[in-house]
Amino acid sequence: MKTNNNPNRNQSLQVPPYWEEAKQELMKRDRILRRLIPQFGDLYLLGRDDAFTTLTRSIIAQQISSTSAAALWEKYLMVFPKSTPAEVLKVGAEGMASCGVSKRKSEYILDLARHFQDGKVHVDKWVDMSDEQVIAELVQIRGISRWTAEMFLIFNLLRPNILPLDDPGLVSGISKNYFSGEPVSRIDIREVAANWEPWRTVATWYMWRSLDSKA
Repeated sequence: MKTNNNPNRNQSLQVPPYWEEAKQELMKRDRILRRLIPQFGDLYLLGRDDAFTTLTRSIIAQQISSTSAAALWEKYLMVFPKSTPAEVLKVGAEGMASCGVSKRKSEYILDLARHFQDGKVHVDKWVDMSDEQVIAELVQIRGISRWTAEMFLIFNLLRPNILPLDDPGLVSGISKNYFSGEPVSRIDIREVAANWEPWRTVATWYMWRSLDSKA
């Protein structure tokens, strides 16, 4: 089982129900994934079921390295152990500053907390909405880009067919595994990923993992 070095204390972890089926299908279709997937054994994506915390963590991770994001997240949890909208609004910007969150990201997280507190987001309806409908709602919130919304679809709603074209890890993974390290365009990414449908989330996750190893 894949474990997370920085789990949120208040979230239960979920295993995507489609994972094993997707692995088998991808290995049949794609020669690169046929080699890559077995190298990671029983590791798999672990989703989280708390929408506010998932989005907050994505905002904190914007435009910084994964290592820096993990360290900042740990500091955030020391100040906001419950990571709820009410707690964030109560402690406020001063608490954000004390754990090293930038002023801009602090503004984004506080705005996100207000949206949740005021019921401006339809959390209970997202499960029945299409990927694009969820993205359209989320990007109306300050600080939520399409990439952030796509990460939410992957890690919270566990949608199986997300292709985050602007994700640096996906771009690097495809470059490394399919183009011998050469630069790739969005057209290149789409062409490679066409063979992954309807399991593009799973293939993307393996692209990320390939960057963590000598695969």
